[in-house]
Amino acid sequence: MKSLICIWIALCFIGCGNSEKKEVLELVKEWNGKEILFPTESYTTVLGKDTFMMEENPEYKVVVYTDSVGCTSCKLQLHRWMELMHEVDSLAKGRVSFLFYFYSERKNELNDIFHRFNFVYPVYWDEKNEFYRLNRFPSDITFQTFLLDKSNKIIAIGNPVHNPKIKDLYMNIIQGKAASESEGIRTKINIKSTDLSLGAFDWQQEQTVEFILENTGERLLVINDVLTSCDCTTVGYSKEPVHPKDSVALSVTYMAEQPGRFDKIIKVYCNADSSPILLRITGEAK
Repeated sequence: MKSLICIWIALCFIGCGNSEKKEVLELVKEWNGKEILFPTESYTTVLGKDTFMMEENPEYKVVVYTDSVGCTSCKLQLHRWMELMHEVDSLAKGRVSFLFYFYSERKNELNDIFHRFNFVYPVYWDEKNEFYRLNRFPSDITFQTFLLDKSNKIIAIGNPVHNPKIKDLYMNIIQGKAASESEGIRTKINIKSTDLSLGAFDWQQEQTVEFILENTGERLLVINDVLTSCDCTTVGYSKEPVHPKDSVALSVTYMAEQPGRFDKIIKVYCNADSSPILLRITGEAK
């Protein structure tokens, strides 16, 4: 079972490329089954206010480590975490806890983000970065989220809000379902352009652009999920399956948070051979 989950996780991350697939598989094998050690000097807050957490040991834990590198709002995707926690709680009430550990000097910025999304869940502040030093997590943020068992041992690795296949794996494990290597019915797609420029514009004006995905295969095209690299980018599209020779428009809307150049990535997860498909928008908000 453990080796099957390792292979399944590798398939979740890799669309193609044998060397990259091998590297991911080796990383997953290295971390699968490791015990995660927790710091003793972290403290807990809810919306910036200190709070006391009762010690508990549920059947599963989802552990998220976040440092101060890069755009924290982009990495967190709090609205997706809240949706996931609600879904998990409805299916496995009391059996899964979510532990968010932060090592960051930008507490005010983070607390602003928590307030913006009304994230009323406890977060752990690790001022000395002891959590990282105890475990030496991989440098890639893709592999800084873990599903643990009751003994704090890793049974799955990967961020379920950044990758719907990882989410499916987490949910299957929590619900006691077997992991499957099956990729299901596949099709092929064509995109005229995967990289679009929005040019220069007033940073306070919302911008919208369309990507067209054409189903060139012989099976129905189904879009499972679309993820953006930042909350400032949203995507609208039809949820209906796309018949062969038909197409679907992905309407991408960008609202700048401040003036400056930007480079945003959209990941489209679907049943195409090339999934996930990477789309890109660039431009300058003035």
